[in-house]
Amino acid sequence: MKNSRPASDSVADFGALTPDTVINVVEEVVGRRCTNLCRPLNSYINRVYEVGLGEGGFVIAKFYRPGRWSRDALQDELDFLHELHEAEVPVVPPLPGPDGELLHACDGIRFAVFPKKGGRPLDDPGRDDWPQLGRLIGRMHQVGAARMPQDRIRLHPRHSMTEHLSYILDSGHVAAQFRVGYEKICEELIELISPLFDDVEELRIHADCHSANILHRPDEGYHLLDFDDMAVGPAVQDLWLMLPDRLARARHEMDGLLDGYEMFREFPYHALRLIEPLRAMRFVHYTAWCARQKADGGFSRLAADWGSPQFWRQEIADLETQRQEILDALG
Repeated sequence: MKNSRPASDSVADFGALTPDTVINVVEEVVGRRCTNLCRPLNSYINRVYEVGLGEGGFVIAKFYRPGRWSRDALQDELDFLHELHEAEVPVVPPLPGPDGELLHACDGIRFAVFPKKGGRPLDDPGRDDWPQLGRLIGRMHQVGAARMPQDRIRLHPRHSMTEHLSYILDSGHVAAQFRVGYEKICEELIELISPLFDDVEELRIHADCHSANILHRPDEGYHLLDFDDMAVGPAVQDLWLMLPDRLARARHEMDGLLDGYEMFREFPYHALRLIEPLRAMRFVHYTAWCARQKADGGFSRLAADWGSPQFWRQEIADLETQRQEILDALG
């Protein structure tokens, strides 16, 4: 498994994606005529379109941002979805083209096509929903543990967090008076939490498994969506993001998740100690994501004060608070 990302700070060029182009390449993939309906959908990073089919129904065409992922990394995402679908885990799988391939290209932009699935986002889960959600994640991890990907990021402080920190520091967005303080607290956290990951199994995970990425379909139950952030990491990452609060105040929900999870796969209970370290890592991950959005021209997608002195002051304070949370949890 590689652990590299293609470097690119240039603004993504999606200029070639006219409606006619999108419709034409979708027709080539699905082997069917499309209508003239080509509706852009909201997406922070990629370009996503809803395309009407001539005989009725719709497909979703997802064009990946050039330079953000390697070809192998994109193939890993689509292969994982295909394997999950084959194992009857409820996901939305990519549609193969005439050549059987899941990943396609248009003027140098890679893309995939998916069937459109309706449903409602996961609302506040009830008591009976937590075991069901746990079963869903357990089934996903059962497939995820079968093999490693070619080129997905490794969710470990000395890998993903170190990579994100380097990107942030090199981006030029850290206010000069806060650069030393931000780097210091991040490096302290990396040293503190890295040993906690050393004896925990790593496998293919969703990595961004929160309520917005779970869809409920009538008579079909819950479906997992959006595998863009698929990674190699500890199983607990796909559980804690669903909790409504910190673990001490969400034991009932976690117990329900684990009851369902262990119907399909044994859970390493010592990995619960990773929840607060993973929360700290997510702070840094999000900051790196924002820095990439800024580099890609996505100014409107960021908070108005992002990158300001006040932002960095608060970011350092939040990481210091999180460091204390970790120390308190470790006793």
